[in-house]
Formats: sequence, C-alpha cells, structure tokens
Amino acid sequence: MPALIFDCDGVLIDTEQGGHLRAFNEMWQSFEVPWQWSKEQYAAKLRISGGKERLHSLRHDPDFCAVWDVPASEPAWERTVGVWHRRKTEIFLEIIRSGGAAPRPGVRRLAEEAASAGWGLAIASAGAEESVRAVLDQVMGPELAAHFHVMSGGSVASKKPAPDVYELAAQAADQKPSHCVVVEDSRNGLTAALAAGMTCLITPTELSACQDFSGAALVVSSLGEPSAEQGHLLANPRGLKVAGHVELAHLRQLLEPLVGGSPDRVGVSVGIGSRG
Repeated sequence: MPALIFDCDGVLIDTEQGGHLRAFNEMWQSFEVPWQWSKEQYAAKLRISGGKERLHSLRHDPDFCAVWDVPASEPAWERTVGVWHRRKTEIFLEIIRSGGAAPRPGVRRLAEEAASAGWGLAIASAGAEESVRAVLDQVMGPELAAHFHVMSGGSVASKKPAPDVYELAAQAADQKPSHCVVVEDSRNGLTAALAAGMTCLITPTELSACQDFSGAALVVSSLGEPSAEQGHLLANPRGLKVAGHVELAHLRQLLEPLVGGSPDRVGVSVGIGSRG
C-alpha cells in the first residue's frame, strides 16, 4: 500500500501564525527582549526551516541588532538561542495543549481514510519532536496518532528543502518514495518532497500563500470537509475531479503515472490572496 506523509506546522494546524509566531513573541516578552516579529516579518522567516534556525538568523538582522546587543562570540550566541528556543517551545506546547489552534479541515478525515485502507502514515517536519507529537495528538487523537511514524527536525542532519526527512519517512513507512503522497504548505516542503522523488499536494496558509508552488501535483485551499468547510482548487494540473474536499481516491490518482511525464514534472505557479 502507498504512504501518506504530512508536514506538521501549517498542514495539520495553521500553527505558524496563531501558534509559533505567538510563542516567539511571548517568549521575547518573557525575557524582556525589545523585539516582536510582525506577521509579514515572520512570513519571510518561514523560508528558513526550523525555529532555532530562524532565531539564529537574527544575528545578521540589522533591525534586531539595533535593539539587542547580540553576543560577539558564537558559543555565547548559541547558548542564547538555545535558552530562547526552549522557552518558546514551552509556550507553544501550552498553546497547543490548551486547544489554542484549530486543526485544518480534512486532515484527520483523510488520515482516517488512509489508515482504514492500510496506507502507511508518517509526519515529516522540521520542528522539534515534542512539539510535533503534541500537534499530532491534538489533531488526530491518541489512537490514530499511534499509527504515525514521526520524523522531526532532530531526526536529520539537513532540514528542508533538503529531502532527508522525507527519505527517512519513506524508510520508516517501508515504502518507495514514488509510492508516497506528501501534504505540504510551503515551497521548502515542496522542494524537499520532490527531491525525495515523491508526489506533493499543497494546502497553503495565509503566510505561505505568496510562495511559488511549481511542481505541485495539486494545490487546494484546504483538504476540505464534505459537510463543513469546503476546499477550493487553486491549481489542478492533473485535471482531478475534486468537489469541495480531497479524498483518498484523489491521492491514488495522483500516484498514477502520467503519459509523457510524472506528477512532479507538472508545472504549477499560483498566487493566492488567502485561504478559504
């Protein structure tokens, strides 16, 4: 059977804006650091995979350096980033466990369909494992979450857009990359999935909507629910008949070989104003 692999942040829950951005800003407040990321600034930082890596990038950010005395030595800066990131993770976990971020439409439904059909299930994320598992449990519930193999940022040496985490997820699911469908929300994730030889479906968020999704097999505003929030087609190079929600049958179709090419060779370039 094929495997269904989800990214975590922005795919299972729209955590980037309501969860991670809030956690970063509350963390700086707790340490009395005179700095806050705006939504626009954080959207730009999302092009860097991993929260700790985003913090590291501030060392060369002139606006940040103008308000904070960045340690001159690399070890001192590394310690500072480590303390900040640990506190940020604590705040993020509090937000998730209190139900402060809502699951995106259709993710649990599609995972249940895949599990019932015998598909392999995995999470491939650049995030910290504790945060990823908290989101997974919140969205899927403990019983369904137990079916997932979890690959986090700490599982690999190189984070997205490198393919490492997706290659590892395929190994964990005991599946060939060509038999895996990935659900992502960002260009970095799409690049990683394609480099691993996988088919990728995109469900962008408000913060990732302006990114280039060329190479995606399908782009939808969300996976959608049959009797609730409907997803909208944003790019459909395979010409699938998707009416409001993505089903497991659609994923099977995406894995079918194309005449004259493969799904990851189909160009998709979209500009999306917002989710919905």
